[in-house]
Amino acid sequence: MDQFFQLEANHTTKRREIIAGLTTFFAMSYILFVAPDTLSLTGMPSQAVFLATIIASATGTLIMGLFANVPYALAPGLGLNAFFTYTVVFALGFTWQEALALVFLCGMINILITVTKIRKLIIVAIPEVMQHAIGGGIGVFVAYIGLKNSGFLQFTSDASSILSVNGGSATAHTFKNGIDSVVSGGGIVPALVNFTQPGALVALIGLLLMAVLVVKKVPGAVLIGIVATTLIGIPFGVTNLHISSANTLGHAIGQLGTTFGAAFSSKGFGSLFTDTHHILLSIMTIFAFSFSDIFDTLGTFIGTGRRTGIFTSDDMKAMEHGHGFSSKMDKALFSDAIATGVGSIFGTSNITVFVESAAGIGAGGRTGLTAVVVAICFGISSLLSPVIAIVPTQAVAPALIMVGVMMMSSFKEIDWSNLEDAIPAFMASVVMGLIYNISYGIAAGFIFYCLIKLITGKAKEVHPVLWVVTLGFILDFVFMALM
Repeated sequence: MDQFFQLEANHTTKRREIIAGLTTFFAMSYILFVAPDTLSLTGMPSQAVFLATIIASATGTLIMGLFANVPYALAPGLGLNAFFTYTVVFALGFTWQEALALVFLCGMINILITVTKIRKLIIVAIPEVMQHAIGGGIGVFVAYIGLKNSGFLQFTSDASSILSVNGGSATAHTFKNGIDSVVSGGGIVPALVNFTQPGALVALIGLLLMAVLVVKKVPGAVLIGIVATTLIGIPFGVTNLHISSANTLGHAIGQLGTTFGAAFSSKGFGSLFTDTHHILLSIMTIFAFSFSDIFDTLGTFIGTGRRTGIFTSDDMKAMEHGHGFSSKMDKALFSDAIATGVGSIFGTSNITVFVESAAGIGAGGRTGLTAVVVAICFGISSLLSPVIAIVPTQAVAPALIMVGVMMMSSFKEIDWSNLEDAIPAFMASVVMGLIYNISYGIAAGFIFYCLIKLITGKAKEVHPVLWVVTLGFILDFVFMALM
């Protein structure tokens, strides 16, 4: 095992990798319950999505660990889940079977651009200042997820700023089945809660405890903090010890037949391109899926891999000048591309590298052994999901805040006094966290970087691939606006 994963060469140990894997899994385990809840709104059986999520996540993460030997975990992207449900199915009118077919095509495109080195060219084209900005931005994004999940924030919206309720008119006075969602505009104002809520108190105690453990460099500090905070949450009523039997393996297997291969059925590919009106719409939807998927992954790799040395300068040179799968980055990109195809076959949305992988990396994970541990946890979760659900989000949230703090060290590499660098760096980093989307943060950074180089007469400094990618982002935004 030591030789296969090159533990000594990566300055790590089996114990540290196992702890890192457990940390990553608990940080992202919420997707096991969120993905089925979201996708089931389209008519997909929730237990089938639950099992499909486990199979696709475990498969992709295992390939990432064994083939690429890097500590990244994969699962259905939360933003892509929402895009699948609310935009592709609800707004554009595709059936969920057709949407799965679109995801499968997205996976094939991702494999194609990985094998043909297009993804490599994109990475090479990203200027160094933007790579540092993305790294710090991932830190902002992860920390903001932690702050939100901790229950530290509350948001107040002016009535005039409420754009829609339950996806419909905001003027209705009653909602027969309750309120599922509220979309608000710029009139929403964040504030700190008054800490009378048990969840926020538990998260605060956990954050203080974890900060002490991390500063004192206690081995396994992040995982110890998660376990301790879970226990602290018991007397507060935050940790729910009730074991639910709602998610059972037998029930999930029974429903999986509905979604498995549905993308290739008469209601999937069989009807996707029969309507000429849908052909252009399908192409643009695949484009939107692929762009988000590609840059969520690249952002996480660049943001976490550069600072920690997971992807060394030698590895990046091997990727740039080598052939085939000659570097860890080559293998990691291919592993990610394969996973989306697997997910669509079993019945879930795009699989992507989870930004919560940063939690395990922050706990010391440096090799594929971390990913293998996460994959094993996913497999076990098919049997023990009610037990895993005991760990509250308030116990994991402090870990994300701590990891975010660690990752923001990338900002020191940016010359903030030089506005030509500072403006695009700000857009790619701080904006990434505030708009809660890695891809859109990168898009904002790229657009402002190219614009500034253009108006300062330095357009030749921009790699041609970056111009193409930036144009792609602009077209993606135009498409989203027209939908």
